Formats: sequence, C-alpha cells, structure tokens
Amino acid sequence: MSILRAYALPHPPLAVPSVGRGEEQKIQATLSASDEVAREIAALAPETIVFITPHNVLYADYFHISPGKSAKGSFARFGAPEASFAVEYDTELAGKIANLAQQNGLPAGPLGEKDAKLDHGVMVPMWFINQHYRDYRAVRISQSGMDAAAHYRLGRCIAQAIGERGVVLIASGDLSHKLPGSSYGTVPEGAAFDQAVTDALAHGDFPALLNIPEDLRERAAECGYNSFMVLAGYFDQCRVEARLLSYEGPFGVGYAVASFAPGELDEDRFRALARQSLEYAVRNGHRLPMPKDLPDEMLNHQAGVFVSLHKNGHLRGCIGTIAPTTDSIALEIIQNAVSAGLHDSRFEPVDAAELPLLTYKVDVLSPPEAIAGPEALDVKRYGVIVTRGRRRGLLLPNLEGIDTVEEQVAIARQKGGIPADAPVQLERFEVVRHE
Repeated sequence: MSILRAYALPHPPLAVPSVGRGEEQKIQATLSASDEVAREIAALAPETIVFITPHNVLYADYFHISPGKSAKGSFARFGAPEASFAVEYDTELAGKIANLAQQNGLPAGPLGEKDAKLDHGVMVPMWFINQHYRDYRAVRISQSGMDAAAHYRLGRCIAQAIGERGVVLIASGDLSHKLPGSSYGTVPEGAAFDQAVTDALAHGDFPALLNIPEDLRERAAECGYNSFMVLAGYFDQCRVEARLLSYEGPFGVGYAVASFAPGELDEDRFRALARQSLEYAVRNGHRLPMPKDLPDEMLNHQAGVFVSLHKNGHLRGCIGTIAPTTDSIALEIIQNAVSAGLHDSRFEPVDAAELPLLTYKVDVLSPPEAIAGPEALDVKRYGVIVTRGRRRGLLLPNLEGIDTVEEQVAIARQKGGIPADAPVQLERFEVVRHE
C-alpha cells in the first residue's frame, strides 16, 4: 500500500481570510503550520486525499461515505460565499473502503446523504491545500457515534483499501471547546484533554491516545478525537515519525496541527507471533500453522512463556507456563497466546471486533532457581514463585504498581491460594520481555 502521509488539522473557519477578516492573525501558529502541511502535500502530489470530518452527517452506528462523483461547497454561511470549492470524488476508493469496512463488521457506505455540500471540516483544510495543490480527488468520510475502537478499525480498512494509490489522510478536528475565553464556558478538563492529545500526537503514541478516558473527552467538549483515532488505525502496526507542528487556543478552542509519516512494521517476532496466533484462532477456529521464517532462537530453544493481552490499557488476558511444555519457544507462544485470549477464566473470550485494539506482551522465562528467602529478590529484576505443597503462585517481575518484595510475595501467595502466614518455598526467575 502507498500511505504517503497523514495529518491532524483543525478547521476554524476564521482561518480563511475572507471569513476571519483579520481575526485569523490571532492564530498565526496554526496558519503557518497548516501552510507547511499544504506545501508538503503539494510535494507528495497524492492521487487522492481522504478527509475524516466531524461536521458532515453523523450516524450513531454507521460511517457515512459521501456518494456521487463530485461535490461543491462554500463559506456562505460564514459570510464569505466567494470562498468556494469543488472537488471530484474517488468513487472507486470510496467503494473499496465501504466494502472492507462491512467485511470487518463496520456498517459503512454512501446511504443517508442529507446535504451534498462540502462541510467546513473539509473545506478549511482544503483551503490551505488548494493554495499549493489541486490535482487530487477526495474521499469524504464522517465520524460516527460508534466508539473509538470502531474508528480505529475504520482506519485499518482505509489503509488496506488504498492499494497502490498515493494517498494522504486528513484527520480534521478541533480539540477542547472549553479552554479559557471560550463562549461555551471553561472547565479544567479542557486543558487536561488538550495536553493529553498533543502529547500523544507529538510522539505518535496512539495507545496513549486510545486510553484517554471518555468522560474527559465529554467534559472537554472536543470534536476531533475520533478523527484522530481513524488516523491511528491508518498506521496500525507501523512505526510512525510524528511531529506536532503547532498548538494554540486563543479563542477558547484548541487547535493542533500534526504530521505523521509511515515507517517500517513495528513489531518484534515474539509479539508478532503472539498476535498472529490469536487472530488466526479467533478467525479460523484452529491453531496457526508454524510460520517458516522464524529465527533459530524461537524454533530450537525451549522456555516457559507468559503472554499478556491488554485492551485500552487494561488487562484482557494472561496465560503462561513456568517451564516449557512444548518443543520450542515458538510453540509455547502460539499455545499461550490462544489460551490468554480464549481460555483465561477471568475474562470472556476475545472476539474478532476486539483484535485490532489488543496489545501484546511476551515474557520468556529463565529456569527458576531456589532461594533461601525474600532478601534474594528484586521486584524489578526477578519474578517469584511461591510453593506450598501442591499450591503454587507466580508473579512476573517489573509490574506497574508492585514496588516492594513484600507486595510481590503477598500477591504471589494470593494467586496460589496460600495463606499469608504459611511456610513456603521461594524461587526466583528472570525474563526477557517483549512489549
């Protein structure tokens, strides 16, 4: 596929001079950054630009993809009818996106058009782009009322659909509308939300973006978050070179401009195998055949392995083996990844809709060694195994929130169902962690 670049762009109509009538000079950082983006797009010369907008028709459970061969629009409702636009649609790409979305359980398509005119969520970015480049077609997709996960999955579908086209994606959206000076009122969550989003955009930290609480988003009164989640899904499993070009909010609304360039696939072989194993099992109902291109370390060595799954920053499953139970580390990963997703009794089995949102951690264990007492432990370096008779509890090392050996041993006892005052045997082990 030919992902050229993607951008997060705000859409204040007053950025257009005929609308702003001088007021646009108060957001000079936004103007300069948006112009820089437009020049980059002109240099890339994309065949198609995909716009994600929060200001076209929005349905609770459906992604609306604008139909037809072309569309027009203007800033007449903002007092500037002379600022007008016309664009041809890439109907073939729009159809492919809709089909892929539907195949992945996402209702999407061209039905339900209420107003064919271009909206300002598209026209403001388009105004900057058109100053430097016009030889492109467009796809216009509305946000929906579905959750962030669905928007992320839509981004994946867009990336899969573009094929060999040279495509740029524009995630149109403003940040909080409740910063100091806003006519909507001011709340502290506005600045907190903008800080969280701009930090995530600056570092291309899409998991952090996904983990922003929904109540914070609602209190901040934003309109760009789901556009940014589509952008995140667009780069699923890829390393991203991210740049935050500007941020400001002089009118009480946060405006951020950010640029994202694709890099190489960002997965090591251990985590990739865990992901492939669970995805294959969920979608096909049986175990993944052993891949043929795995390194010797995974094929010809044995070890205990723990596979942990997280979704939205929360544990979604964890299963492991203290000592090897199969002929290779690779088989151990395949077995335990499937068990973590489908057979951890603490959770419902993972379903296909969740797969794009899971992150994977693989811990490869060293052989355990007996120790005389807790003084030989270090919570950051060593995991612990606590044994009393046939009862056994294990806790991995370097876990968030576990800061002392006493906590580590106590939790391991709980996991093994061993009373706090019962004599136990202790073992320690180290791990090579892939996360």
